[in-house]
Amino acid sequence: MTRIIAKLDVKPPYVVKPVHFEGLRKIGSPSELAKKYYDQGADELFYIDIVSSLYQREILFDQIEEAANELFIPFAAGGGIKSISDFSKMFHIGADKVVINTYAVQEDPSIIDKAAKIFGSQAIVVNIEAKRWNGNWECYTDCGRIQSQKDVLVWASEVEQRGAGEILLQSVDTDGRCRGFDTELASKVVNLVNIPVVVSSGAGSLEDIKTLIEVANPSGVAIASLLHYDRTTIQEIKKYLNNAVMVSQ
Repeated sequence: MTRIIAKLDVKPPYVVKPVHFEGLRKIGSPSELAKKYYDQGADELFYIDIVSSLYQREILFDQIEEAANELFIPFAAGGGIKSISDFSKMFHIGADKVVINTYAVQEDPSIIDKAAKIFGSQAIVVNIEAKRWNGNWECYTDCGRIQSQKDVLVWASEVEQRGAGEILLQSVDTDGRCRGFDTELASKVVNLVNIPVVVSSGAGSLEDIKTLIEVANPSGVAIASLLHYDRTTIQEIKKYLNNAVMVSQ
């Protein structure tokens, strides 16, 4: 069964919702929303500080710990990770998995190898921000602002080989638009690697989630806008998907 994951994009001290990773709108408190989605039955929660790397500031561990304390489900956290010490601190304050993007893409991809050997592959998630370019997809960093010259499919394969245990796949093109996922991108990455892929960016309806699962069959779907604006709940999503499975059978 596909995991239904609540995703918190955070510009401290608020959860925010960007469109195309820009134009941030304040949504609410990370700890309050974490508890809300936990109570609704989320399978996991992702907490991403989307400006830490961009602003080159220290990680705000206290706020992440506050959100972690509201949860008794798997909790992944990231944003601004640039050392093994950062990984260690994240685990110490309650993260089950740590998410890395910018530093691994721009500075030192071997940090994935090192972290996987120390903490185990299951605890390492690589966030890939993908944007279409000349018929392919390029990796972006810093909240979808900085090009990397790295091909998404090549990078996805590399991070798996380096020991990452999961990929969080986001589309800069579809993020925040609520018009559906980039199912072609999702299918290509899911079929390429043998590690779980969580797909985000694009859910505008329950039908969008169902279509993504039917087309790409990701390990998980990470949802933000639909939940933040109270257009649906985790319970309603799961009920809809369960009914869809029963009908198709």
